[in-house]
Amino acid sequence: PGTTVGIVGPTVAVKSMLISLLGHIYEPNEGAVLLDGHDLRQIKLLTLRHNVVYVLQETLLFSMPLRGNIALGAGDTSDAQIYRAMEQARLTNDLPQLPKGLDSVVGERGATLSGGQKQRTALARALVRNPKVLILDDALASVDMHTSAQIIDELRQSAGDGERRTSIIVSQRMAAVRYADKIVVLNEGRIVEEGDHDTLLARHGLYAEMYYREIQQAAEAIA
Repeated sequence: PGTTVGIVGPTVAVKSMLISLLGHIYEPNEGAVLLDGHDLRQIKLLTLRHNVVYVLQETLLFSMPLRGNIALGAGDTSDAQIYRAMEQARLTNDLPQLPKGLDSVVGERGATLSGGQKQRTALARALVRNPKVLILDDALASVDMHTSAQIIDELRQSAGDGERRTSIIVSQRMAAVRYADKIVVLNEGRIVEEGDHDTLLARHGLYAEMYYREIQQAAEAIA
């Protein structure tokens, strides 16, 4: 533990299946998925759910104060813990926009929040639990690239500060994984490339192709 891993590739189904295996939603047909050297099938489900937290692209928020949405299911959670999680999720800067701060009711399904704010609220809810493994399944899709980079950098720094968390970031956007410690590129169910951003660009392979295509599409959108 204590690293960030980005998973990218053109096949969405394969990536979704992979993270489903990591969360023990499905079991492998052969082989084993290990967590700290332990087969996931041998770990009690309650223990696994406490240590492995999964954040989806589609957020599930309730018509209650922001504080309640972040602390939901986490037991006794102090405001200091909530603020720390919000800071890591880059949500604290949005508080002045909310009429009652943490006590602002966000509405059913987070109706009063933007798409990016919803996703960052879901991320803060995951981080307040301080999981050993954090899985983000395209959970930054509605967050702008600059903020995404800040969040990933924060996850890397907090892992280095002793929290010893492994963050697995699955994304369709290269920008969301660019600053990960390790990037895994999947294609047709196989790992075709591994390395950090600069190493993969230098190889001029599938990662570089997808990255430069994304840059070009962003430039065309601006134009």
